Amino acid sequence: MASTSLRYLSRSDIVEIGGDRSELYMAAIEEGFRLHAARDFVQPLKPYLRSPRATHIADRIIAMPAWIGGDRPVAGLKWIGSKHDNPSARGLDRASAVIVLNDPETNHPVAVMEAALISAMRTAAVTGLAVRHLARAGLSEAALIGCGPIAARQAQTLAEQFPTLDSVRLFDLRPEAAEDLAARLRDRFPRLRTIIAPSAEAAVRDCPVVVTCTVTDTPYLPYRWLSPGTLLANVSIMDVEREVFLKADKVVVDDWDQCNREKKIINLLVEAGEFSRDKLHAELGEIVVGRRPGRERDDEIILLNPMGMAIDDIACARALLRRAEEAGAGTVLPLF
Repeated sequence: MASTSLRYLSRSDIVEIGGDRSELYMAAIEEGFRLHAARDFVQPLKPYLRSPRATHIADRIIAMPAWIGGDRPVAGLKWIGSKHDNPSARGLDRASAVIVLNDPETNHPVAVMEAALISAMRTAAVTGLAVRHLARAGLSEAALIGCGPIAARQAQTLAEQFPTLDSVRLFDLRPEAAEDLAARLRDRFPRLRTIIAPSAEAAVRDCPVVVTCTVTDTPYLPYRWLSPGTLLANVSIMDVEREVFLKADKVVVDDWDQCNREKKIINLLVEAGEFSRDKLHAELGEIVVGRRPGRERDDEIILLNPMGMAIDDIACARALLRRAEEAGAGTVLPLF
């Protein structure tokens, strides 16, 4: 990494080098979880910046710093903003982000890249990695609750990574959002059958993999909706009722410290004395490296609660920077 210049990657630059497909992210995320299991990382708890005028849980900006080791150590920060009414009020994506990467030898910045795409793709890759280890073999059907940009990338990653997937159930409080996502999935993946569910419960019942992709601040998904063998990926964090954490056969997180904070459900259960680190089955990295088992029986109900880690973003950004350097992609800017 040169320390007297930085490489800027726009979203179109990232797409040009394959950053709109899941392969790169799956490999980078797996490496990130291996580094997490080896404790070859530094990841401060992420601060949330909220305006005192904010009225919705999704209205905030988050700073996510991390250092990761491996064969090319790098430090970085994702700065990600979210406004729940951007799509309806402004015609903009709900989330926007940039990632800055720094050379740990000098601490000079070496890259800046658009990161809303990276953030959505790495979130989907975490689900994909979890499905490899925690879902029943031969995935044929998945359900997505919430049909915005995050759901679109989740569906894309599952379709690209699991050729046996042939059916996707969709539910959104806005039926037009579900219809739009269904149409786009049919265009991109003709093999997929898309089913518009009349309710969240109808989407969840008897589905082997369920992924929440909403902006709700009110839990609505009870344990009784889940069938034996379900993997529930609680991507949007606040959807699952407390009893699911207590009754699931296994609860898996990406990072215990990140999950046990900010008055999220795990934190509330810990404060109430109902849950603890000892009751957690594993962090996902422990499963990836074989330190803890993944799915052991077909009838296990497994809850994945991924809070989202900065090391995910930095691992993916590092992989994209490598590819951009090899391809000469982006714009190199002088620092001085």
